[in-house]
Amino acid sequence: MYTAMYARLRLTMIRKQVYIEPRHERMLKRRARQRGVTEAEIIREALDGVETVEVVRRQDVDEVAARQALKFMHALGDSLRKAPRGRTWTRESLYGDRISRWTKS
Repeated sequence: MYTAMYARLRLTMIRKQVYIEPRHERMLKRRARQRGVTEAEIIREALDGVETVEVVRRQDVDEVAARQALKFMHALGDSLRKAPRGRTWTRESLYGDRISRWTKS
């Protein structure tokens, strides 16, 4: 049956048998049903997604830019840790200039 189905599409498929957890089976069945495709198609798409992620990871990374970005993030984190905690202002100090203008009138 499968050979005939894929032969019409002129695809070469290799049959694999895998062990998955019950939660994976439920997820696989649900997604296949929602999308109206076979469970095998969901698995093939997931494998294609893994391959795409690997290709992205293998791209050349600008080492200098990466180090600069990390240095900046560490400095930002350090400055936030050194910042005073809690509120250091009062409502009156925020509106002091406006209040003084109103009271001079």
